[in-house]
Amino acid sequence: MSGASELPKREEEEEVTPEPEEQSDDSSEDEASGEMDFLRNLFSSTLGLGSAEKVLDELTLDGVARYINSGKCKNIICMVGAGISTSAGIPDFRSPGTGLYANLQKYNLPYPEAIFQIDYFKKHPEPFFALAKELYPGQFKPTICHYFMKMLKDKGVLRRCYTQNIDTLERVAGLEGEDLIEAHGTFYTSHCVSFCCRKEYNLDWMKEKIFSDDIPKCDKCSSLVKPDIVFFGENLPVRFFTSMKMDFPRCDLLIIMGTSLQVQPFASLVGRVSKSCPRLLINMEKTGQADPLLGMLGFGGGMDFDSDKAYRDVAHISTCDDGCLALADLLGWKAELEALVKQEHARIDSQDKKEKDSESKGAAAKASSASAAPEPKAEE
Repeated sequence: MSGASELPKREEEEEVTPEPEEQSDDSSEDEASGEMDFLRNLFSSTLGLGSAEKVLDELTLDGVARYINSGKCKNIICMVGAGISTSAGIPDFRSPGTGLYANLQKYNLPYPEAIFQIDYFKKHPEPFFALAKELYPGQFKPTICHYFMKMLKDKGVLRRCYTQNIDTLERVAGLEGEDLIEAHGTFYTSHCVSFCCRKEYNLDWMKEKIFSDDIPKCDKCSSLVKPDIVFFGENLPVRFFTSMKMDFPRCDLLIIMGTSLQVQPFASLVGRVSKSCPRLLINMEKTGQADPLLGMLGFGGGMDFDSDKAYRDVAHISTCDDGCLALADLLGWKAELEALVKQEHARIDSQDKKEKDSESKGAAAKASSASAAPEPKAEE
């Protein structure tokens, strides 16, 4: 759902590793190695063991750009939230007056968060699907920030993008399933809510139901069908837990964009990279700074931008698009990035025009057929 780009806070969720029913795309040997790397990093950071090598020659965006251009940076992980999609016209949750929660009065909810509560949804699905129609994927274009991540992939340095967003704009920009961990789920697929059924439906099927103002019901068992986004009261995807164990110990640059880093367990990922791994925050304000108590509990690794001990964390305070453009400029990629955005937006506009023309022709043909139908004979 494009509007609620980043799902509501999940501070109350506990990180419980699910049963290993679904394997990651990497081999079992890689998984075991990744888990060992993670344990070493965890003990090292929690107990203060090991050395903290300074990788960046300068704690600035220039320093990050020189590191990327050095060729030593081959496994970049991006962590992103609602801030990367606001320039596409998608509201965040809590901005006064413009945020999603400030504009839900028309749905007569008992409280704003109810629209994403799984128990409320099962009893009253109408508000959610009305909102989904208003903010459905396909009505917005990816931003400069989305295409910057696509460039990282094309240049062979993106290991994975971990996103809190459910707007599917990463996919529209050209990232594929293997490139993405959609931590809070996605509209890309949907499933029947019945545990005995769980039939899967695709994006086009769900779109047709929503825009026909039909509450989606399972063809097999007539239960509700819900997009695969994570509501309050639901577990995060299994792949989130299996992939992070392998990805983060191998990360050699963590880029965090457009997120408050307050939602757990997503926010704790910043502490899963090695002690030497540089971390770049591109955001409108500094977030994710160290909390000593969380560090003692193993959720440490909070960022340090300003103290005398700072050695790897860089904060670039700007919009995500401006920050990505500035970094692309320092990397020598700016013209390429701007050309990519222009080309892809033109392609999307052309595709949208073709779809609308096709729909108009279909509607006209249907109207013409109806008007040409013979009048029914009156009964004698």
